[in-house]
Formats: sequence, structure tokens, C-alpha cells
Amino acid sequence: MFEELKKSIEKGLDYAFMTTDKLTKAAKEMAKENNLTKEEAKKLLDLLVKKSEETKKNLEVNFQELVQTTLHKMNVPTKEEIKKLEDRIKKLEGTKKKPAAKAKPKIVKKA
Repeated sequence: MFEELKKSIEKGLDYAFMTTDKLTKAAKEMAKENNLTKEEAKKLLDLLVKKSEETKKNLEVNFQELVQTTLHKMNVPTKEEIKKLEDRIKKLEGTKKKPAAKAKPKIVKKA
């Protein structure tokens, strides 16, 4: 019983990452094996495609959250934080007094 459940879960995960072409082939095979009508086979394919897309989106969101959490833990600054610092530096450089022009030393010729 456990092995059958394990195989079903693995197969479901495989379907989640298949391309549309592979999902179509898999749906056709399942429809043939289970004697499904064309309408039922179409519904099955639509369901597989929908679930595959949902799984990919969820995985992407979870991966982005994991990356953001990891970067935060590593104390890596965000683009926004870097941009604020750059703007602050530009502002400080603009308010800094410009150094007075240095007078050139005069050359005195001895006669």
C-alpha cells in the first residue's frame, strides 16, 4: 500500500514539471488505460496543465521567499538600500565645499 502511494506521489510530482507536450502524451496514455471518453480526456489534460502551472508558480514564489530570507540572514543589502546610499553620497558630495583654487607660487628672478 505504501509503495503504491509513494509511486502516485512521485508520478504527481513528475506531472507538475512536464511540458505541455509531455502532459498531452501522458493524458492520452491515462485516457487509453482508463477507457476515458474524449471529453473526459480533455478535462484530464486541462486539469494536468492547470495543476502543473499552479505548482510551478508556487515553487517560484517559495524559491523567491527562500532566496530573500537567505540574503537577509547573510545581511546582503537590497537594491533599494544601495540606491538610498548612492543618493545620499551624491547629496553629500554636492553639499561639500569645493576647495579653493591654489595660487601658483610666483617665481622670483634674482637679478
